[in-house]
Amino acid sequence: MKHFIRTLTLSILLFSYQSESANRINLKIPNAVMESEQVWRTIQDISFFEENNYQLNLPQGPLIERLKKASREETLKPEDYTKLKAFIQDEIYNQEDYRRGYEKIHENTNLINKLVNEISRTQYPWHFKEFETYQVNLTLYGPGGSYNADEGSILILTTPEGQFKQYNNPTNTIIHEVTHIGVHQSIIDKHQVPHVLKEQIVDTFVFLHFNAELPNYKIQNLGDENLSRHLKTKRGLLNLEDIIEKMMAPKQKSGR
Repeated sequence: MKHFIRTLTLSILLFSYQSESANRINLKIPNAVMESEQVWRTIQDISFFEENNYQLNLPQGPLIERLKKASREETLKPEDYTKLKAFIQDEIYNQEDYRRGYEKIHENTNLINKLVNEISRTQYPWHFKEFETYQVNLTLYGPGGSYNADEGSILILTTPEGQFKQYNNPTNTIIHEVTHIGVHQSIIDKHQVPHVLKEQIVDTFVFLHFNAELPNYKIQNLGDENLSRHLKTKRGLLNLEDIIEKMMAPKQKSGR
């Protein structure tokens, strides 16, 4: 019986160790087609990005300027993408441009795994959507970071010098996007949260949850401090849905 207990204990410890050490991200350098698609999506949404004061990285040249103008005027055509793809493939794309960014994220894999696993261990009364593995794709273009909540994929902007937007440590951005994925369905979509408040929810979640591990993480100043008055502690995140529901109630009533 003692042997059985020792074996069971060892198995539990081994399982726990494997769970903690399992890699929660799959990191990928894009090919030229993937980057063409990213530039195209960014140009298609240029009006949204400009209206919300996003700083965008895009290739330079007359073609890009013409496509941005066409997007603002809603006159983009399928053949525009064909021209853009040829431009990226023939004149812009270089796989070596992603190497330093890739290496920096790889160096932080253990920290990323630790933080994602910490979220996994927390039991929220509301549903935080998780993926066993998050697909993290590098890009040289776009706003800095983005996510696909249905696929569990993340885009993170780097530079040929291995720099990242806002932070030297890319873990900050990756955890930010993991949080976006987690709250997207149960908080953002469910309560029709506007863009500015959405970003503040994610920033506040990461700041309160990981201020010790990510001491340089900062909450973006987006001009609305209402959330900070309601949500001040890590424990308060358990009541996040109730807080957002109350905050959104007057707006939803006035919109009827």
